[in-house]
Amino acid sequence: MKIYRNLIKTIAVIAAVSSTMACSDFLDEEDASNFTTDTYFTKAEHAESAVNGIYEPLIPITDSGFGGGTWLMLEFATGLANTALGQATNIYLVKDLINNSDNGYGNSFWNEYYTGISRANLAIEKIPEINMDETEKQRYIAEAKFFRAYYYFGLVRMFGNVPIITSSIDLNSEQLYPEQSSPEAIYDLIISDLTEAESAGLPWRDESGRVSMGAIKTLFADVYLTSAGFPLQKTENYPLAAAKAKEVIDSGEFRLFDTYGELHDPATKNTGEYIFMTQFAANIQSGNWQPAILPYNLGISAYSAQTGGIFSTNEFASSYEANDLRAEEKQFYFTSYSLEADRSDSTNLGAPYIFKLFDVQANEDSAQSDLNWCIYRYADVLLMYAEALNEAGAGPSAEAFAAVNQIRTRAELPDLAGLTQATFRDAVRIERVHELSFENKTWFDMARWRKAYNPVNNTLEDFVGHTYTYLPNKALTDTELLFPIPTSEMQNNLNLVQNPGY
Repeated sequence: MKIYRNLIKTIAVIAAVSSTMACSDFLDEEDASNFTTDTYFTKAEHAESAVNGIYEPLIPITDSGFGGGTWLMLEFATGLANTALGQATNIYLVKDLINNSDNGYGNSFWNEYYTGISRANLAIEKIPEINMDETEKQRYIAEAKFFRAYYYFGLVRMFGNVPIITSSIDLNSEQLYPEQSSPEAIYDLIISDLTEAESAGLPWRDESGRVSMGAIKTLFADVYLTSAGFPLQKTENYPLAAAKAKEVIDSGEFRLFDTYGELHDPATKNTGEYIFMTQFAANIQSGNWQPAILPYNLGISAYSAQTGGIFSTNEFASSYEANDLRAEEKQFYFTSYSLEADRSDSTNLGAPYIFKLFDVQANEDSAQSDLNWCIYRYADVLLMYAEALNEAGAGPSAEAFAAVNQIRTRAELPDLAGLTQATFRDAVRIERVHELSFENKTWFDMARWRKAYNPVNNTLEDFVGHTYTYLPNKALTDTELLFPIPTSEMQNNLNLVQNPGY
């Protein structure tokens, strides 16, 4: 725990280092106490602080308040979420299929992810020059390579053709106004970075929250699985995705939690089912998505901000199979809760809110959440493995059934059996929608499948032409397969071409 909290503290103050670098032009160049990118990277501590700074852009993505939160963009794009937050314009742009390039959520994803890439590039350039322990050096470079791959993976899926920048830049750099690259070129870079990160020999698990071999292999499996689907359709990557997922499974380092309560218990962070997470610590760098998942001003929480930012549509919360434990009260969702003023009394919330992200102690007492934000967990790996095996072969193998049935057993559902390749495909996809709901996974799946989930009849249907239950007269088009490049980027870099339809 001490190591974990030290990482959080370092990330929380890393902006100071970034500021000294950014402001170096305003300082006296002959003052030896001032840092520049050329003078800063001289010892191991500098390598560590530089790499810690690459973690930091993960944090603002989850920040939530009365303007909503960046992470909500990917949930409202599924059509499975609703809101009571009337003033969050960015939500309605996505939710009501009227999105445009002024959406602040897309701008935040773009800026934070490119900030992470910029910091990764600097670390990859400068750390090899530092005289330090070689094993430690390779670990830090591997972390930087992992993050450059992770951030590009998010950008290429959300925005399509995005610029590739692989070196640090200044006002004289040729890459100051870069042109866009094809998704194929971006995936080539991602795969190259992950291949190099693998070779550093990181431990399979790191309970301090740092990048581990488990995180690298899981991201690799996700990359291969995604590239096998749309738009690239590199189907030869299905067996590669299965192989990477199997390495994670065979490591024996990860397991499903016994209960769903453990998914939102601060005591379980970086352990058990969790493979990689955004790190938070109460009273240091508190997790700040709780206000978004609280009903609007019903008085159930110690938080002063209770925004009603996001909850499940009734149709989606009702779409789980009969007797599915995940759909029962206070498992994945909750519809009533005790009042902050009197915990012996309770109120009906009026909708299914998201309990799997709910920090009980913070809401009932401290208003300082100690929960981490999950990026990858073992259930995701099992479902990736099952899906990839089914697509790589002529149909579902015993191993594919066993993987998905672990998820179903915990949900107290009967095993899947006797399915064809086509029926297993739909079953495992729907299992992903239900198991990984509201974890920023479903929209990415919809885009690579070119399928959307219809919660009314529990089926998958073509993405283009699909209608949301609350918006029956307006259908998804090809436009919604990508988000718009932010207006500020289009204005600042005239080499960029906007995505079609925006």
